[in-house]
Amino acid sequence: MKTEIIRNESVPSSKKKIIVLGSGPNRIGQGIEFDYCCVHGLLAIKECGYEAIMINCNPETVSTDFDIADKLYFEAVFWEHIWDIIDLEKPEGVIVQLGGQTALKLAKRLDAKGIKIIGTSFDNMDIAEDRGRFSDMLKELEIPYPNYGTAFNTDDAIEVAKKVGYPVLVRPSYVLGGQRMRIVLNDEELEKGVLSLLKHLPNNKILIDHFLDRCQEAEIDAIFDGEDFHVMGVMEHIEPAGIHSGDSNAVLPEFNLSPLIVHTMEEYAEKIARALHINGLINIQFAIKNGEVFVIEANPRASRTTPFIAKAYQIPYLNIATKIMIGAAKLKDFTFEKRLTGFAIKEPVFSFNKFPNVNKELGPEMKSTGESIRFIKDLRDPYFRQLYKERSMHLSK
Repeated sequence: MKTEIIRNESVPSSKKKIIVLGSGPNRIGQGIEFDYCCVHGLLAIKECGYEAIMINCNPETVSTDFDIADKLYFEAVFWEHIWDIIDLEKPEGVIVQLGGQTALKLAKRLDAKGIKIIGTSFDNMDIAEDRGRFSDMLKELEIPYPNYGTAFNTDDAIEVAKKVGYPVLVRPSYVLGGQRMRIVLNDEELEKGVLSLLKHLPNNKILIDHFLDRCQEAEIDAIFDGEDFHVMGVMEHIEPAGIHSGDSNAVLPEFNLSPLIVHTMEEYAEKIARALHINGLINIQFAIKNGEVFVIEANPRASRTTPFIAKAYQIPYLNIATKIMIGAAKLKDFTFEKRLTGFAIKEPVFSFNKFPNVNKELGPEMKSTGESIRFIKDLRDPYFRQLYKERSMHLSK
């Protein structure tokens, strides 16, 4: 009987190493922008004197080019592959903030194995991911948020919906790009939605939030280093509430929000970053209705819009944030001169020709696979005026 000999071609170096987890293959629900985040994170790691190791399996990305990381593992971003690599390389830690939701979802297993997560701790990231824990935190901070409840079956869901009031947003926890998220108007729609959700994601806790209809949406991307808080950008969505932020056209900087509302958003964002002990990046989504600011969610990682803001303002935010995560720098070590004349519009990019069976109707579940930038000198630009006209038509219906 022949014995198969398994050879390992990867020889670990004696240098201190940091692993970056990528976002895997292109797909609906997670944009390609996270590759930009990973590339600039790897370059920052090398600048800090560490060996930069990349784990990703997407041949279309720059992060998997042979000359970006010191060592590339072209492997699927699955726990079994990652654990083998960590066991071999024995890194100082792993960065999960740069690879989108795919990387972030692996934080729990890393933490359970005692592997250092560089940046925000797993427990604090989990508070932001767990809608129930996050809402409880907002309540303690006296920050407004939509009424919510949790359920595990249809009977519970109907009771919760009656309490928070229709229309409601039904969604599971810990999913990619708003997967299986939907807005429902009555008990019948709710029952169908919950049954569908439980069929595809069994045993998943169901979150039911009151849906703030006909409101403005905006978001903030920021960096926190444990002491100082820096707002990278405030973006106002053009589409009305109900369209996933990844599928919305958004304007940087804000164009129709009062200084008081912007100040309130920034104040809430800093409160949340401090409460979560963020070390690195955070993205926070807001809804504004009748002059009141509500927090919808927080993402304790690089968002799709982080590269957009970095490019529009010409500031290497991902490089800075990575150095802060590692502990090699503080915000006070940098100056931030935002170079943008006029406005930058984030335009979603859709790949429906690649995914012909996907429902093209936009809603709370993300359908885009990327985004582009359009620069305009002022709000009289014909492209912007047309977008805003379409938004006004949606709101009037």
